[in-house]
Amino acid sequence: MTEERTAPAVVESDVIVVGAGPGGSTTAKWLADRGLDVSLLEKSAFPRDKVCGDGLTPRATKQLIRLGVDVSEEAGWVHNIGLRTYAGREEPFEFLWPELASFPNYGLTRRRGDFDEMLARLATTAGATLYENTSASEPILDPATDRIVGVRAKDGREFRAPIVVAADGNSSRLALNMGLEKNKLRPMGVAARAYFKAPAGDSAFIESCLELWDGKPGESNLLPGYAWMFPLGDGMINVGLGTVSSTATSQKMNVREQLKTWLNGATPRQWGLDPANQVGTIGSAALPMSFNRKPAYTRGLVLVGDSAGMVSPFNGEGIPYAMEAAEMAADAIADAHARGVGGRAAEKALGGYRTRLEAEWGGYYRLGQVFVSLIERPEIMRLCTRYGLPRPTLMKFTMKLLAHLYDTSDGDWMDKTITALTKVVPSA
Repeated sequence: MTEERTAPAVVESDVIVVGAGPGGSTTAKWLADRGLDVSLLEKSAFPRDKVCGDGLTPRATKQLIRLGVDVSEEAGWVHNIGLRTYAGREEPFEFLWPELASFPNYGLTRRRGDFDEMLARLATTAGATLYENTSASEPILDPATDRIVGVRAKDGREFRAPIVVAADGNSSRLALNMGLEKNKLRPMGVAARAYFKAPAGDSAFIESCLELWDGKPGESNLLPGYAWMFPLGDGMINVGLGTVSSTATSQKMNVREQLKTWLNGATPRQWGLDPANQVGTIGSAALPMSFNRKPAYTRGLVLVGDSAGMVSPFNGEGIPYAMEAAEMAADAIADAHARGVGGRAAEKALGGYRTRLEAEWGGYYRLGQVFVSLIERPEIMRLCTRYGLPRPTLMKFTMKLLAHLYDTSDGDWMDKTITALTKVVPSA
């Protein structure tokens, strides 16, 4: 349901979820499915747009299927069969999504504004109450325990619940107000994108360009990161670029200006980009990576998605991790409610959310930090694109690693090797 304007000044529920992006709405949906009374707060009104996320890999596709979403083309989704990559030569390299037991073999594209609203409506259909145009300005703390017991909206309304989920993005005002600062020594990405009408809009692949120059190709600096093209159907494409630094303190680039420079002289010819066909303006956003804000649970507050820095340092993907964390969080919160929120047993259940996150992704994110520190060096990037891409076996392995698409049990030798690597390194 959606709240009525006659809503009381104080709203009580079992759980408050702040932010109706993919992480927040998915959390609200899973919580409602588990029988909890959920207040889902969104600072804007739908439909509303976000910068990143139009292109979804099979990892995100799996989460949508788990939610029961109809991901057919008839339902408005554009399917892609793999990744087409440009680097080192004019003709691209093509890599199909791997055939795995754990994930489907296709990805999806859909405009972010439409995608987010679909997930929010899915949550309300499950029973959550959506409060649009509701900006949570500050946490409400119990002075006796210092636990969060609700949030106060800018318009004066109070929302009260024994557990609050912060799914309010990279800046996460809730987390900051509870003393949870970002770790500036973790990788930080930044991305910018624009929409175009172009022939590549009907491609069966999502596409990337790994040679990201900050000026004239071959005569300027090679940057860590990549550019992308996501086909959206009907001749529309999302074109953008993202760069990454090994620490937040080293992130200095004006990514919007870099995108303009790149669009004016370095895009693959096959994309058919014409500046006259740009639709709308350039948008940009930060990509917080590798659990750059911890802990993911403390004093009644659960972090999901960008608020906890759940973006992959390998490829800048955040949506599938936010959606996977949403289900983990819902499991822990439902368990805590069943045990009696506030008691020691309930706290054990909520603390298990942190443990589960680190067991699932901690080693993988740590490997990603090493990866970022390597590709920051231009000579490493040149070696990778020149000598790595033409080797099919090496690139199949690399694609599985970078896209986080491998079977953790009963997989092939590549899957077993990647799984073993994530187990032997310390958690991020």
